[in-house]
Amino acid sequence: MNEPTILQGRRISAADLEQVRQLLAAHPDWSRRRLSQQLATLWNWRNRAGQLKDMAARTLLLKLEQRGWIVLPARRQLPSNRMRHKQMPTVEAPFSELPLFGALDELLPLAISEVSTRLGSAPRALFENLLHRHHYLSYRSPVGQNLQYLVVDNQGRPVACVLFGAAAWQCADRDRYIGWDAATRSQGLHLIANNTRFLIAPWVGVAHLATHVLGRIARRLSRDWQAKYGHPIYLLETFVERDRFAGTCYQAANWRRVGQTKGRSRQNRPDGRPYHVPIKDVYLYPLHPRFGQRLQEPSASPLNPPAPLHL
Repeated sequence: MNEPTILQGRRISAADLEQVRQLLAAHPDWSRRRLSQQLATLWNWRNRAGQLKDMAARTLLLKLEQRGWIVLPARRQLPSNRMRHKQMPTVEAPFSELPLFGALDELLPLAISEVSTRLGSAPRALFENLLHRHHYLSYRSPVGQNLQYLVVDNQGRPVACVLFGAAAWQCADRDRYIGWDAATRSQGLHLIANNTRFLIAPWVGVAHLATHVLGRIARRLSRDWQAKYGHPIYLLETFVERDRFAGTCYQAANWRRVGQTKGRSRQNRPDGRPYHVPIKDVYLYPLHPRFGQRLQEPSASPLNPPAPLHL
């Protein structure tokens, strides 16, 4: 590697690559997990809550290996998240999956629970199984910062699952809409959350439910993110596969369509050529009236408030 490159949202130089190679050479008996933890420690690679980003470091190591720049030790076991979803048992449903129709008012009030921190709980297992069984992209436990919302109606029947995670590293139309250059984007990307999964249970056919759920979650998400990760969210994004969906619920919930993707994956082939993926419409939803200013001047966010003005 002669020129710096961006991997896993981090600028990787030739010196960084050499440090990784030295780490591998010095500890040939270490597992991939231990190597990624040590790399995150060496680089002091942490999220805004101060937690080591060892999973991001592990993914970065895999990408370096895919490009032929390093050789990792043999994998000792399948990653636990893959094992779980390949063998994921069906949760015994304490509710009926008979068709549920009618007016939205008949389901209200909805109970919306954030379940990402409730490992091993029944709500978390239900959330994972519903996405795994019924979402067209299926589900694997997300890496990095995320919030997971399980939505049930007034009878306790699950009706929706919504997952938010880290923002896409690059999206030309989104960045143009915000007014970002590469340097500013790298400083403010953590202030955007990506709606990566949205499922209305397949047995539910209730008009306006999806729009209502989006609105309810949008009103609380920044507060939930602040509580879990120590910083707010100013903008939501999502990518809607245009040949599969019309994006109607996002439009009805006042999300703004700002463009479309280029049909290239952020993951490259081992030879460096991009994978081609379906073109998606780009939708954004501001959570702050001055979201543009907050994202273009991330150093002035509440995490690093500006000096007071003396008028």
